[in-house]
Amino acid sequence: MQTPDLIIANGRLMTFDPARPMAEAIAIADGRIMAVGTTEAIRMLAGRGTRVVDAGQATVMPGFIDSHVHLFGGSAELDYLDLFGVTGFDAVTAKVRAYAETCPAGEVVFAIMADYAIFGAGHQTTRHDLDRVLPDRPFAIFAPDHHTMWANTKALEMGGVLQGGEVEKGSEIVMGADGLAAGELRESGAFGPVLSCTRYGGRELMGMVTGADPVDAGPAERAMDRDVLARGLKHCARQGITGLHNMDGNFYTAELLQDLDADGRLLCRTEIPFHYKNFDPLDRFEEAEEMRRRFTGDRVWCNRVKFFMDGVVESGTALMLRPYPNSESIGDAIFETDHFNAAIARADAAGFQIAVHAIGDRAVRQTLDAYEAAQVANGVRDSRHRIEHIETLHPDDLPRFAELGVVASIQPGHAPRGGYFPPHGLDARLHADQIPLAFAWQDIRETGARVCFSTDWPVIPVDVMRTIKAAVAPQALPAPWKDQRQSLFDTLKSYTADNAWVGFQEDRLGQLKPGMLADVVMLSQDIEAVDPEDLPKVSADMTICGGTITWEA
Repeated sequence: MQTPDLIIANGRLMTFDPARPMAEAIAIADGRIMAVGTTEAIRMLAGRGTRVVDAGQATVMPGFIDSHVHLFGGSAELDYLDLFGVTGFDAVTAKVRAYAETCPAGEVVFAIMADYAIFGAGHQTTRHDLDRVLPDRPFAIFAPDHHTMWANTKALEMGGVLQGGEVEKGSEIVMGADGLAAGELRESGAFGPVLSCTRYGGRELMGMVTGADPVDAGPAERAMDRDVLARGLKHCARQGITGLHNMDGNFYTAELLQDLDADGRLLCRTEIPFHYKNFDPLDRFEEAEEMRRRFTGDRVWCNRVKFFMDGVVESGTALMLRPYPNSESIGDAIFETDHFNAAIARADAAGFQIAVHAIGDRAVRQTLDAYEAAQVANGVRDSRHRIEHIETLHPDDLPRFAELGVVASIQPGHAPRGGYFPPHGLDARLHADQIPLAFAWQDIRETGARVCFSTDWPVIPVDVMRTIKAAVAPQALPAPWKDQRQSLFDTLKSYTADNAWVGFQEDRLGQLKPGMLADVVMLSQDIEAVDPEDLPKVSADMTICGGTITWEA
């Protein structure tokens, strides 16, 4: 009789198995869940080689699946200077100059998580501001949303964009009155040349910036990139994460992950999408089909196409149904409508799942329109197409998610009530009547639509518990902001069983029941007994992916 490799006993198991929602113990053998039941019954299965772990009445549940991350970028940015919460010239200068001393010559000194108001409310950051911070070296900073970069004069020169230049639709090199770049680079088509001068040569975001592979990545670069991905995966496993849905992709990233899998260093299952850009012809979907054929495992796979429909509210590039307050701009449409609709229909006809970044209410509507048109053209199927972010939503479009079977992929930590960004940062960018359905997690859920939760790491940290807290116990904001708090059960289910479902893996992941792959997390406490305000104090004591312990406190 087979004996378990590992038993976790004396726990409070949240199984998300409707047939047995709660249990006390779990047995794991050969990478799968062998049995779930009482502590007494499961302990009786132990053999001579079985490791038995006492959970001490802490929660044991399926491993977390973060369904929206940028793994390569998040991993690489663990090396960069984090300016979250740092504001004012003196504080920024002190941090940056100290960090610059550790950076090799010949690359852009790079920092992340820089607030749009890093040098004061209402102040628009320019290259001259960054020249003042670091005058003698190329220096650039990323906004948290990764849709805006600011660069000093030397970095703009190094990237070849100080004089401006042609950029793809939806991107902009903001120009100054002197005819030179002002320092603000909006969207990837504008900041890509500067990013290519950083430590990783832009390879970490190439799957988003171009959707193509680097042409100059030799053995040394590949080894460097494998190591940084391995470090990022370890960081994720420490959070209790066993699965990731990447939101940018190319063959290069998928190959690196396959190499890590072969080396035993792939600590989280990772889906890599094919990234389709607005300048791509329709026949590029032949590459998507090749990518799907090449990557078919249960640890690295491709079955999804990713699109960007617009930018972000903070920079005024999210696509809106009417102009922003005190502006004539409705934002930037990255795709022409006909091209977008044709591409969505083509991807759908090929059987791909589709995920579209759509933040503004017009972008959300046009994405729903395209999904509806694809159903008319190709027939209705179990596509599980997704819309990412949905930060603004017109009331007429609220019921369409459930009607069309579209998944709402939301990041609770991004919201003004989420605890990361200024609580009133969007008030001036949205009309008062847009606010009630901004970040409308619960309103969408109540329509019957599927809702899945994630972080969009590195936009915010890949910290599961802070995201759960943002959903369960968000900051209270005055009207017209609505309370969109979620129940703990719905939030945890969105992060586990529902994210397994949206990845078409509900037959093997997301529940603790016999036969499922053994992706499990044991928490430090009984999460159901924790005050919601204290959820960030809960951590992963043990993370298990495919029966292998990938993190242990």
